[in-house]
Amino acid sequence: MYIYKHFDGPLYIIPAKTLYAPNDISLLSRDSSLAQNPIYFTAHLPLYPLLIRVVSPVLGYLKSMIAIPLFFSILLSFLFYFLVKRLKISQNPLLLTSIFLFLPRFLVVRSVGAPETLFLFLVLLSLYCFEKGKYAAAGLLGGLATATKTPGLLLFGAYAFSILEQYMKTKQIKFSWLWITLIPLGFIAVCMLYAVQTGDFFAYFHSGDNIHLVAPFSVFNFQKNWVGTAWLEDILFYFFLYGLTVYQLKDNKHRSFFYFSLIYWVATLFVQHRDISRYSLILWPMAVIAFERFFTSKQFKVIFIIMLFGIYMYAWNFLSYNIMPINEWLPFM
Repeated sequence: MYIYKHFDGPLYIIPAKTLYAPNDISLLSRDSSLAQNPIYFTAHLPLYPLLIRVVSPVLGYLKSMIAIPLFFSILLSFLFYFLVKRLKISQNPLLLTSIFLFLPRFLVVRSVGAPETLFLFLVLLSLYCFEKGKYAAAGLLGGLATATKTPGLLLFGAYAFSILEQYMKTKQIKFSWLWITLIPLGFIAVCMLYAVQTGDFFAYFHSGDNIHLVAPFSVFNFQKNWVGTAWLEDILFYFFLYGLTVYQLKDNKHRSFFYFSLIYWVATLFVQHRDISRYSLILWPMAVIAFERFFTSKQFKVIFIIMLFGIYMYAWNFLSYNIMPINEWLPFM
């Protein structure tokens, strides 16, 4: 039951069952130990809940909540392997893919109810399509990523900078570049869904304290609600790792990888939330790509094997701790 209770998985079941209709949410959530203002659930963007709803006739809502992240974990592993091999990033794509899958925080989110694996799959596939000049596919996948998690919008900025760089070199305009506007349109489509269901086009922005962008390094304030501790030195290591990733990618020929990493890293510096490891998760595949030689080196492989047990201990401990106070399961069945 710990897997089912893990934050924020069950919260996605509520919009999956109600499609954000306030009256239905009120009826469903009042007996769930998770009573919230119905607008609160608009913070949980619709693509993952819609997939839960589609699969639920076969598996039920709770099992669908887990099956979808696992399914996209498998697709993501194949995609990452394919991307590394096709773009000739590494001579050992299988090893690099295995290392990618075992970041401790990623090991947790791909095992519970969470949209991260879906989001990572859509973002990486969008980036690959953009690099191959398939701008319509890149825009469509980016729009779907934005309908999964709002940081998908940063793809638009990354592609805009990449396009500007291409234009500065060639002085040519490609009308196919306009397909990237599907990315912000994906979020507009989400807002239109909310307008129809709740009567509030800006419901996402009224959903509560869910926008954590404040100021650079604002996470280092233990008094804030979503921080709550001064034991934050691990966050500095994430900032260092992903900052070095950006620097390492600055001369990479795949320009959208660099620009996306740069924009996302800068945005992460502004996040005021203890769980930076989850907020910055999309930068992990960028780091694995940037430091491919290090991650496939003999010294790393030796320590990686030793640390596998520790990684699993961390995941087991975290899965048992980060759980929701659910006593009545009927609303989630």
